[in-house]
Amino acid sequence: MGQGKQTTESDVPFTLALDKPLKVLTPRQIQKIDDALAGLGPFAEVRLVKNRGKLRFIQKVESESMLGPEFSKSK
Repeated sequence: MGQGKQTTESDVPFTLALDKPLKVLTPRQIQKIDDALAGLGPFAEVRLVKNRGKLRFIQKVESESMLGPEFSKSK
């Protein structure tokens, strides 16, 4: 069973127990991915770019709805 020491936003350490060990990601990378997801709005994506077997980039893509009232044809 894989385990990694983590910290929460309040820096309180805890241990995460997994069913199997991580093959690609590190606990720090998992935290960075979670931080990226938490920092995005309702219409967004987080893309992971793998290069030579390792996580190389985290891309954040945000979209803005064009269906809001200010874009409506009828008034």
